[in-house]
Amino acid sequence: MSQHHAFRLDPRLEADGPAVGDLPLCHVRLVDDARFFWVVLVPRKADMVEIIDLPFADRLHLIEEIAVVSAAVKASSDCAKLNVAALGNVVPQLHLHVVGRNPGDAAWPGPVFGVGTHEPLPAAVRDERLAALRTCLAIL
Repeated sequence: MSQHHAFRLDPRLEADGPAVGDLPLCHVRLVDDARFFWVVLVPRKADMVEIIDLPFADRLHLIEEIAVVSAAVKASSDCAKLNVAALGNVVPQLHLHVVGRNPGDAAWPGPVFGVGTHEPLPAAVRDERLAALRTCLAIL
């Protein structure tokens, strides 16, 4: 007999930065790291660890939301490259990273995970990024 739990955001994901808002499937957060324009999507479904844990329709919806958020990051940051990743080695709750990358950034050309020291976003930059993302994603 399976137990059904309500969706709850892992506190470690919540601590990564402020909420941008909710899309139909995913909760979207801005990662508070000035070195990168970095967003995390978390499908609002309980007990999900892997993309394959999502039902078929939700997997299709997830790909569309990744595309929409990727376009918003590109438009808001003018980045040269988008990195999209679902790792979950530290936080097992299903979540996806969308990171705007540029040659010469703090981790280029390698991945951003575990590289260097986190640099908090200045409040004005954080607010500017949140406003740009919310506008692109039509989240109020």
